[in-house]
Amino acid sequence: MNIAVVGTGYVGLVTGTCFAETGNHVICVDIDANKVERMKNGEVPIFEPGLDLLFERNTKEGRLHFTTNLKEAIKDAEIIFLALPTPPGEDGSADLSYILGVASDLSHIIEDYKIIIDKSTVPVGTSEKVHAALVANCSEDLFSVVSNPEFLREGVAVDDFLKPDRVVIGTSSEKARETMRKLYDPFVRQGNPIIFMDERSAEMTKYAANSYLATRISFMNEIANLCEKVGADVDMVRKGMGSDNRIGKRFLFPGVGYGGSCFPKDVQALYKTANQFEYDFKILNSVMNVNRIQKSILAEKIKRFYQHDLSGKTVAIWGLAFKPNTDDIREAPALYIIDELLEAGATIKAYDPEAMDNVRELYGDKITLTDNLYEAINGADVLAIITEWSVFRQPDFDKVKESLSKKAIFDGRNLYDLDTMEKLGFYYESIGRTPVNRHLMVSNGTTV
Repeated sequence: MNIAVVGTGYVGLVTGTCFAETGNHVICVDIDANKVERMKNGEVPIFEPGLDLLFERNTKEGRLHFTTNLKEAIKDAEIIFLALPTPPGEDGSADLSYILGVASDLSHIIEDYKIIIDKSTVPVGTSEKVHAALVANCSEDLFSVVSNPEFLREGVAVDDFLKPDRVVIGTSSEKARETMRKLYDPFVRQGNPIIFMDERSAEMTKYAANSYLATRISFMNEIANLCEKVGADVDMVRKGMGSDNRIGKRFLFPGVGYGGSCFPKDVQALYKTANQFEYDFKILNSVMNVNRIQKSILAEKIKRFYQHDLSGKTVAIWGLAFKPNTDDIREAPALYIIDELLEAGATIKAYDPEAMDNVRELYGDKITLTDNLYEAINGADVLAIITEWSVFRQPDFDKVKESLSKKAIFDGRNLYDLDTMEKLGFYYESIGRTPVNRHLMVSNGTTV
């Protein structure tokens, strides 16, 4: 099929590349001329494992193209995906200006039948707004509007697209339904379902799924915080819970809160939608509050270690992206932790395998970014682990011990075994577990 994808962020570029991989002819559109030129020259503008190989293959074989010209991109397209940003507005609701703006532009240039697909995460009722924007200057016979939410996890987005758990399609058009079935058939050959429903239910499904996952994370963070109070080990609790097949093992890992481009804004947008319909969604309000507080947990532990006096102290940070295997720092817990530590007077040295450039743009010379993980701890007082990159799981602990003046590690992802850390002689504090080697706690500038 001939496909146009409007927007080349994480969702748009993965969508376009993966559809090209199954033999379709795809043109991706973006208003950023510099970005389009870079992609034309073979540069992938985001880090996503496996994407570069598919990108290179499909551009070389002529199935994947890039342009800034919307009219050129949609001229021969049967299907147009809208993969545009929906950032939260000042009131927390999703900003639909990008999507509705493109829909209005399309209304002036569509000349034959197109299927217009909302791929972005959008509030309930958006398909109707897109329809209204199109019909303002275009006959209803020339288009169908479909809701096709994405369920991509950054870091494994290519696998998620090529082998989806399910495909959700919201449409009231039989013609669009059959075209969408043909489009997605190559991705569900192992029997995973294509689920058809009405547009509003499809839009709600995306928000409901992400909000539920965010709720699981916040619940486990609350359990972890309580475990610290009562002397329980949250890792043992997690294993005991996860073995119940009614609960399952996923999204039960405690930490320093969720971040990224999806969970924070989607929970907020669903909560805002509930308010608009005069429904008090109490659980979501609690989820947001818990997550806000959880992002400060690690900074609070470090401040407590130093009796709330971080002046002259250097904190090394491992991990800046909101999760491993991505360079995305949107709503990353690391940013909140860095801000709190800087405000408390600390100096920051940090390392991340992929997110350094994005963080450098944000902080400039306010923090020091290093070329490797060991350079970050060289001369530091303590280490904070914020993102669970694989490279941090088995470091050279002798080198870590030699480098840290206070031999203290604050682990926001529970990467290390408590007994091991005790034997190695570190002061080690994690999430939902009892600190080890408490005698190394700093009090009034001295070790006690």
